[in-house]
Amino acid sequence: MPLAPNVMSRKCTSRVYMAHLASKWSLLIINALDDQPRRNGELMRVVDGISQKMLTQTLRQLEEINVVSRHDMQTIPPNVVYELTPLGRSLRNEVRSFIKWVETHMPELHA
Repeated sequence: MPLAPNVMSRKCTSRVYMAHLASKWSLLIINALDDQPRRNGELMRVVDGISQKMLTQTLRQLEEINVVSRHDMQTIPPNVVYELTPLGRSLRNEVRSFIKWVETHMPELHA
């Protein structure tokens, strides 16, 4: 019988998901995809400072854990669109709340 998820246990695989989801880039990408599907170039502009390598790596990780979906439109030139899956949409309010909390408490965090 499998053990119940417990992020406090070093043996729990939920820590892998936590690591993928709690990274700075993952949170920012989820936030950027909050309102609409976006192409790679749009994400590069919205998530200021992310490199192409980190964007690709993070999108792949989020796709692997079913938070983001990738849609290849099969066109020339290539047109690929990323959007939140239903699972990703269930996470977006939590991400939005966390980002708002950080922005609200910046003076205290900086002190």
